[in-house]
Parts: sequence; C-alpha cells; structure tokens
Amino acid sequence: MNIYKVLITCWLWAISACYAFAQFAGQGLVFDAQTKEPLPGVTLVFSDGKSGVISDANGRFSLANKATKVNVSSVGYRKQDVLVTPGQPLRIALEPATEDLQTVVVTGNREAALRTETPIAISKLSAKLINETKPTSIYEVVNKTPGVLMVNLNNEQHMMAIRQPMTTNAYFLYMEDGVPIRPMGVFNHNALLEMNQFTVSSIEVVKGPVSSIYGPEAVGGAVNFITQRPTAVPTARIGIQADQWGYQRMQVGAGATQGKFGIYVGGFVSRQRNSWLASSDYDKSSYFTRLEYAFSARTRLTGTLSYNDYSSQTSGSVDSTAFFARQYVSTTDFTYRKTTSLRSRLTLEHDWTNGRSDASAQTFVTAFVRNNSVGQNPAYSIRWTTGAATATGQINSNDFKSYGFIAQHTQKLNFLNSKLIVGATLDLSPNTYLAYQTNLTAQLRADKKSVEKYTQVEERPEIQLANYQADIHNVAAYGQYDFEPLPKLRVSAGLRYDRMAFDYTNALDKSSGGKSYSQVTPKIGATYDLGHGKGLYLNYAKGFSPPALTAIFLKRTNPTATGDLFYYNLQPAKFDNLEIGGWASLLNNKIYLDAALYQMNGTNELLNIRQPDNSTDYQSAGKTLHRGVELGVTYRPSKQVFFRFGGTHAVHQFVEFTLSQRASDVVQNVNGRDMPSAPRTLWNTEISYYPAWFRNFRASAEWQHVASWYQNQTNTVRYGGYDFANVRVGYEWKGIEVFSNILNVTNALFASNATRGNNVTDRTTYTPAAPRTFVFGVQYGFTGKR
Repeated sequence: MNIYKVLITCWLWAISACYAFAQFAGQGLVFDAQTKEPLPGVTLVFSDGKSGVISDANGRFSLANKATKVNVSSVGYRKQDVLVTPGQPLRIALEPATEDLQTVVVTGNREAALRTETPIAISKLSAKLINETKPTSIYEVVNKTPGVLMVNLNNEQHMMAIRQPMTTNAYFLYMEDGVPIRPMGVFNHNALLEMNQFTVSSIEVVKGPVSSIYGPEAVGGAVNFITQRPTAVPTARIGIQADQWGYQRMQVGAGATQGKFGIYVGGFVSRQRNSWLASSDYDKSSYFTRLEYAFSARTRLTGTLSYNDYSSQTSGSVDSTAFFARQYVSTTDFTYRKTTSLRSRLTLEHDWTNGRSDASAQTFVTAFVRNNSVGQNPAYSIRWTTGAATATGQINSNDFKSYGFIAQHTQKLNFLNSKLIVGATLDLSPNTYLAYQTNLTAQLRADKKSVEKYTQVEERPEIQLANYQADIHNVAAYGQYDFEPLPKLRVSAGLRYDRMAFDYTNALDKSSGGKSYSQVTPKIGATYDLGHGKGLYLNYAKGFSPPALTAIFLKRTNPTATGDLFYYNLQPAKFDNLEIGGWASLLNNKIYLDAALYQMNGTNELLNIRQPDNSTDYQSAGKTLHRGVELGVTYRPSKQVFFRFGGTHAVHQFVEFTLSQRASDVVQNVNGRDMPSAPRTLWNTEISYYPAWFRNFRASAEWQHVASWYQNQTNTVRYGGYDFANVRVGYEWKGIEVFSNILNVTNALFASNATRGNNVTDRTTYTPAAPRTFVFGVQYGFTGKR
C-alpha cells in the first residue's frame, strides 16, 4: 500500500532530523525515561544540600562548576543521585513512580495539580502502562481504570459506563489535550475510534460531574487523552503487529527538540480482513503532529494536528442461536460506518510574575478547529417486527465543522495559599444531518421468531427519516477559587454558566427556529491531608446534559396523541452528585489505596424504550439513582512485582419513570427497578512480573470481571455477565522489542453487550466478544544522544 511507503518515508525523515537536532547540547537536560518528554520544574539540589536549580519548561538547567553530585527529584518520579563530570553535558532520565498517588494531573482544573489536592475521583493511566499493554483498541487500556467499563463493540466501536449503566447517551466528555473532540449537542458513543492510540502519552479519567470546569456532557465522567510531546532527546520508533484473525497494523513515531523548537510526528495504518466475525472488515489510518516553540522560559506556543480516516463493515449483533453455537455469522453484510475527522488546536501559554516570590499567574488561550464527517448504514437502525418477511433500514450522514477557543487565567494569591481560576469558551459548529430509509427482506429461521439474514433491496432517499441543518453556538464562563482556611485543609469552589443554543431548519416539517438550554452548575470540594501519605476528600457537584440533536430531530415512528412528529420537548438531564473519598500509602509506600463512595441523583435522564419493531422512543422524564463505591489498589513489594486492582460496586435504578400510559399495558412504570445494562459489580486486576534474572523481560496476567445485568427495563431477563483473562509478555534487546498479547486466554464464550426489549415477544441480541486471540508484534526504538 502507498500509505506504508509514506509512513516509512516519514520515519526515515524523522531519524535524519533527529541526528541534525542532536548537534545541540545543553549543559543539563532532564526527561521522562518512558516517554522521553522534557520534565519542567524538576528540583536538582547540590551536594552541599543548601543550593540548587530547577529545570525550565524544556527540561533544561545549568549547574555550577563546583557541583560534583546532585539529588534529582520531581513529583511522580523516583529520586536519583547523579554524579556530575565537569565540562560534560548531563542527561538525566527519571523513572516514573507508577504506583505513587502523589502524581500530577491536569484534567481537574485544565492545569497541572497534585492528585492529592484535587477533590474529585480522578485516575491517571501512565505511559508505562499504555506501552506495556500495546493496545489494539483503546478499551484495553481504559478498562484498567477503577469504576470504568468501556464496552467493546468490535472494530474499535464502543460505548461507555462511568457511574452510569452501559449506555450510548451523551453523559461522557471525550477530550484531546483538554479540548473536546466533538461539540456539545453532537455526541457520538463511538467517538473514540477517531483517536490515535499510538501517540497518546497518558490518559486521565475523571469520574462524576466536572461540569463546573468542562461543562455539559461531563456528567458520568470525562476522558482526557494527553498526546505525546516533542522528546527532549531525539527518538524514533517503528513497529508492526498482527493477530490470527486478519488484523494487521504498522505504526511509526519520532520526535526531537532543538533549541526553542520541538516536534513529534506519529501515526499508524491498520486493517482487518476475514475475521472471526463475518462481515467485519475495517481499515483505519491515523496521523498526528505536535509542534512546540518556546519564545522564552515563560511563553510557549503549542500546535497539534490530528487526522483520522476509518471505514468499517458493521456486522451488528447476533441472536441466541448463532451466539451459543459460536457461529458468528452476521445477519447483515451491507451495513457500514465511515468516519473522517480533522482536529487542530493552537495554544499560547504565558507565565506571569509580579515580583513576589509567593504570587504567580498563568494564562493560556487555545484556538481550535474541527471538521468531522460520519456516514453509515447502521445495523442498529434495522426495524423488524417478529414474523415479518420484510424490514427497513437506514442510511445517514452527520457532518459538522467547528471553530472556537478556550481561554483561562490562573492567579495565585498571597493569602490562605489561594488560587483563582477564571475562564471562558466559545464553540461555533454548523451541523447537518440526513437520514433516509432502505428496504430489506428478512430470511427467517425455522421458528419464525428470529432473522438469519437481512438483504438490502433498495435505497429510498425520498423517504426521509431526518433532514436538518443546525448552527450550534455554545458559550460558557466559569470560575474556581481554591484556598486553605486551615493547615492541611484545602477547599475548592467553582461555578460555571453554560448556554447551548442552535438555529435550525427542519426539512421534514418545513420548520425553522431556534432552541437553547442554559444552566448554572456549581461545585464545592475539599481535601484534607492526614499526613504520612494519607488523606480525605469531599465533593459536591451538579451536572447537566442537553439532548443530542439527533434525538431531537429524529422522526417518530408513531406520532404522539397531540400529533408531534419530533422530540422538540426533550428536556436536559440534571444531576446532583455527592462523594467522599480518600487515599493512603501503607507498608513504607509499597501499597497505595484510592477509594470513593458516591451518590448521584438524576432528573430527566434521556432514556430510550425499545418498541416492538426495534425502534426507539425517547423520553426525558422521571428520576434515577446512581450509587456506588470505587476502589483502586496498587502494590509493589519489590522491583520485580507490581499488582494492580480497580473495581466498583454500584446500583443504577429508576426512582420514578413512567414506561407506558396505556391502561392495557401490564407494566405502567419501572419505579424501583434496576436500569438495563447496569452490572452491579465490575473489576479489572493485573499482576506484572519483571524478573531480575532476565533483564528487559516482562510478563503480566489480567482478569476482567463484569457481573450480570438486566437486559430490559422491566427486569424480566438477565444476562449472566462474564469473566475473561489476558496474558501479555515482551522482551527488549538493543532497542528491538518483541511482544505477544494473548487476549481471552481461556477462550471464554461471552457477549460484551446483551439487550432485549420490554415486549414478551422480543428476543435477546448479543454483541459477541472475540474468541482467544494471539497478537504478535515487534517494535524498534531509537534514542539519540544529546
């Protein structure tokens, strides 16, 4: 393929660029041993213990000639004592303390902060963990987060469960370097297939509402992908991986910094052919570039460009006959999803000072653009009534362009160790959507209760199901004040105002107009340092999520009693979240615990009810309850062994929800019942081994558990849940790494999703998980000297 030639050419260019950049040699340089990214703010104390220096934004520093040894330390990294050779440049690679809770996170406040000073449930997935996982799909990494289940729908398609049932609703915010990858109102549960997993440096997951900083859709949680920075030393890597089911991938990346300028480029191409699941071929190409320029030690400019092209057959679910027989033959061979996305942002940062050692400030302004196109013939839109020989499908397209900015200023104040954050966002996103009907025939099984195969007969563009244009204009302003009224007690209070508005033209009812949703969302939290690596936090936050435009303008299968054809009256979902949590280090910092107990009450949650023809009726009414406990544990008894556990036990229930107002229906409401697709318990645990007798070798065993859940809203049918295990091994020699991931090592039969409608004639549809899969790969990494 020509694209492989392009990637190899880029890689070779990057190596030559690295050699050119390597000619620059500063006196001192400190960087992350895993990612090779420069580390700012690292403290280097001279051997006299009384003096020292701090590295700048590019990880550089200058040492006094008299220094012979320095002690190097930084939050989240292991301390080092380094000998200094006079006249020789000093390169220091710091090893991350991956088991340490005293880590730096940026998602809580859009700026670097200690995890233990951030009163929210937040987890960081490190570069080391991501690199050793060698994920084919992002869910393999994200599911290591306590309390998080990213549901694998195959071919990188997915839905999410963070303090929510497994859902496709717009209750999660997906970001790249703090910038939402989609505008509010155009949520897509498959949005993360538009990410480049190879150029992600770390992932931060916030659980619960963070609406006071990030706004609507950050209700169940927010997932922030931190991209790879230009490396402090010249680096390049190239790799391939494949499995026995026809998956192949090639990936390259390279970076370097010269003087004030730094660059990182990376990308991959992948393809799937003739998989274990019929009609599930796909292709993906993903490219990323990040440029950084330091005008001075206090002023920096960062630009990123991300492009993704994805095309896949979407085989959909299978019925019970095919699932339990392991005959993964799709009922469709014509459904597909095609996505292209282009994202770019430019961020200018400046550190201010007013001459006082106890006061400082920082400002950043980010301008961004997005251009996204999705076209699909989705299997989930097939409408079939039990026993019928015909059915209908749908072809749709959803496109948007975005222009906007995010501006934030942080001011540290000289009393109560306080800090004020203020910010504003603007997002202008024209959006178009078109959906029309297709006619299908249904080949039935002998029982006449399920379909063996659908065949598309014709497209019917004249039968439109949705056709609208909407100019979305979202604005917001927010503020947050952090202070310490007492020693070791830190309080954080925030307030945000959001207004989501759009002007629309609906071609189906020939109407036009405007609609807006606005909300003030407060939050208040506190952390208390108990000392000796222990602490507590308390947090209260409100969140809200407007309905997605695709829900508002989708034509109803059956008009309401008042003749309404659309969902113009859907209301925003609102949430109140209260949580208490804490952290502790035990056994001389060998064990770290991180726990949270939460209760989130929802009002007007957007819920869908499957109809007899498999269509969906939307309602935003009633009340829901989400309550649970989350626990994360890491244990490192020695350098050779590392143990990790993350899990949750939660209840997601209807408090008040009217299912039907027809007197003839047996079930009128589902008050007090579990929400569907809401397993009460899930965990992911892993043990890793790095033998001292076999250097540069690693092995790990991982266990994923998901408890049973109700398939429907009436709680009449359950799916039994699942357990599966993965084994990963790898060995590196002179920059060449050979690895293998054995996924679902016991070849367990399970479905990552199983749903059923509320009618007695409905049948379960299963999204089957892959059988035992052997992934093999080899990667070469080059690190230059400076």
